[in-house]
This record gives sequence, C-alpha cells and structure tokens, in this order.
Amino acid sequence: MSRPPIVGKVLQRYWRLSRGLTMGVQGAVIDKDDRILLIRHTYRPGWHFPGGGVERMETVETALARELDEEACVAMRGKPELFGIYANFRLFPNDHVALFLVRDWQQVRTPAPTFEIAEQGMFARDALPADINAPTARRIAEIFDGAPRAHDW
Repeated sequence: MSRPPIVGKVLQRYWRLSRGLTMGVQGAVIDKDDRILLIRHTYRPGWHFPGGGVERMETVETALARELDEEACVAMRGKPELFGIYANFRLFPNDHVALFLVRDWQQVRTPAPTFEIAEQGMFARDALPADINAPTARRIAEIFDGAPRAHDW
C-alpha cells in the first residue's frame, strides 16, 4: 500500500529532526557499458542515484538492497563496494550518506511510476540528463573521472 507524498515528506522531516544522527544510502548502479541508473522523484527536482534512509536495526547494505528494490526493482547479485561516506549537513544537521558502487546486479522488471518515483533511466556519461542533481553529478565525476572526493554530499 502506498502512502501519499505529503506523508513521506512529513515522516522524513520528523525522522531527521528527532534523531541525533541519520544515515542514508545511495547506489551508483553501473552496467557493463558504464551507464548509470538514475531516478527522478516526484517530490524533489532533478535526477538522483536510487537510495534512501537506513532504518532502525538495519545495516547499510540491507538498506541499500531494500531501496534499490523499492525504487528501481534492482537486485544486487554481488557485494556492493563502499565508495564513500559524505556529510549532508546542508539539508539536515547530522545527516550522512553512504555511497556504494553496484556493478553486479539485475533488474527484475522495469517499475511503473509510483507516488515516489516518477521515472528512471540508464544514462551514458556523455548523455546525462540536463537537470541532474548537482551532488549526483559530482559523485559521477569522482567515480569515473577521478575528480577529488568531497567530504560533503
């Protein structure tokens, strides 16, 4: 059963303000041709890596697997590689994001748009969407171009 987008926004704000530290996970899902899976949410602008919050009593890898499944119907076949942990203080105090590289995966099916995910796509490095989220674009440059890794998301 899906919840209306406003409920998700309210819960997200509550979680971030009521916890001393919050942790999120995002997955750079990369295919054999080095194309990157990106998603566009219904509640925030731009294209992003799939991901979300780590829930209570959940490991970051379990959260990553759950979020990839929920947002993109992607199942990891191998162990993801931790690429970096970033501070996301610009939006919420004490928030961190763990970014994983996911190269061994399969998409069980192409998901239909939902209340949370408007669309998804696989993008070549030279054909990224014009409205890609700036932190996502910076992470892609770090992954593929050897750009210096930032501390902040």
